[in-house]
Amino acid sequence: MELVFTKWVSAFFLCCCLISSKAFSVEGILGDNKVRGVNLGGWLVIEGWIKPSLFEGIPNGDMLVQLWSVTLKKFVSAENGGGTGVAVDRDVASSWETFRLWRVSASEFQFRTVLGQFLKCDALGCSATAQSPRNSETFFVERKDNRVHLKLRTGAYLQAMITNQLTADYPGKPGWDDNAATFEMIVSGNLHGDYQLANGYGKDEATRVYQRHRNNFVTIDDFKFLYRHGINTVRIPVGWWIAFDPDPPAPFIGGSLEALDNAFSWALAYNLMCIIDLHAAPGSQNGMEHSASNDGTLEWPNSPAYISKTLDVIDFLASRYGKHPALLGIELLNEPSADLVPLDTLVSYYKQGYNIVRKYSSKAYVIICQRIGKADPMELYEADIGSHNLVVDLHCYNLFDPFFDHLSPSENIEIIYKNRQTQLQALNSANGPLVFVGEWVNEWDVTNGSQADYQNFGRVQLEVYNAASFGWTYWTLKNDRKHWDFEWNIKNNYLQFGDSPIRAVFDCGLWVALACAWFPHLLFML
Repeated sequence: MELVFTKWVSAFFLCCCLISSKAFSVEGILGDNKVRGVNLGGWLVIEGWIKPSLFEGIPNGDMLVQLWSVTLKKFVSAENGGGTGVAVDRDVASSWETFRLWRVSASEFQFRTVLGQFLKCDALGCSATAQSPRNSETFFVERKDNRVHLKLRTGAYLQAMITNQLTADYPGKPGWDDNAATFEMIVSGNLHGDYQLANGYGKDEATRVYQRHRNNFVTIDDFKFLYRHGINTVRIPVGWWIAFDPDPPAPFIGGSLEALDNAFSWALAYNLMCIIDLHAAPGSQNGMEHSASNDGTLEWPNSPAYISKTLDVIDFLASRYGKHPALLGIELLNEPSADLVPLDTLVSYYKQGYNIVRKYSSKAYVIICQRIGKADPMELYEADIGSHNLVVDLHCYNLFDPFFDHLSPSENIEIIYKNRQTQLQALNSANGPLVFVGEWVNEWDVTNGSQADYQNFGRVQLEVYNAASFGWTYWTLKNDRKHWDFEWNIKNNYLQFGDSPIRAVFDCGLWVALACAWFPHLLFML
């Protein structure tokens, strides 16, 4: 009996200590003191590389192109990158010879230069001086394989003259042989985001594509899967147009607000918390497809109107979800560019966004993302943005930089320990916001890495990122590239998790209840 008593007492006090001594460094996380989360990337903000099949039905879906004359064997070039004349005189293509396609319809396009002016052709010739596109800046693109003809709305075809001029006076209708009106269109890059998806299909077909995607890409079964595998939070990227649902400005398609409402309901059902992440701001904060840039340019930081509209979006989200029991936090902006978003502009926006969230919630965490590129996150700790429940978001990838090219598995792991761990320790000890690894992935630039290599890489990342004072969220739940796919990693044992901490506490709570119920009887029996 003494042995039985000892066991019960040990269990009782152990579980009591586990529960009563828990320091909730992240308020609202049930059964754990930090975020263990997954991003729902590619769902309400489209990233074509996550699910390329979304774009397969778009005709002429290219974005960054160069035009090469088949007769002169030269590239069309906007002199000085735009703002002056246009010539067909370059042997090698670079930025001056690269045009961004603005899609008007399946066959009509406008050509924008690197400096922002539009290709313009009329009876007087061609230039790159137009600041905004109209009829004379709009071209029909006739295409056969990689060869194209460019035709004005007047019916005139462009041609490359022997004098290296680009003119709009080709006589008659050109064939596809080597003639002055025929160019090779070389695709130098693509953007596959929300703007391109909606604009590419047109409203009716895009509505059908979006509806199928939003209804099937993430469902309540995914939330059940996450809960059963120890995840307590989802970070949900949204675009600025969600605030204008159900009829957002063209070309964006409504319906994302209903999907976000569903996510909050599913989160409640499975004891998960939600972080709303403003992934795409008006005008784009980084020029990338995941910020819904229309052509790779970045206009947000230079437009007070865009910044004001972004704050209105934060107000909308905070007012709608600020009191929701599943809301953990609102991230004010994802991945602003270090090169093109000035720190003072960003800090001013963050301070205003913090105050807006606080109008509707005193508890919701306000999350501010570091600038991507060559920027030290410590700059946000020194900015005095807010005093309560403020979090700085870091994104940690052993990718996207030549430094990581061709490193061995052990060298990648060494970087996690030496660089990332040291950085997190410094930020954790700083007197300021909590630290959040908002994006990381069990992928690297290692050729033919074994399952054991990936397991070790994932284990080390979890070990280090678990030390972040706010926690972490994996990028992303689903992805056609399997190592980016959280579900695939778990099901195939490439990323190894323990039991759900939430379920563990529930189990421990049961033991406490039993111990409390039996403890007086045990004393009496003794």
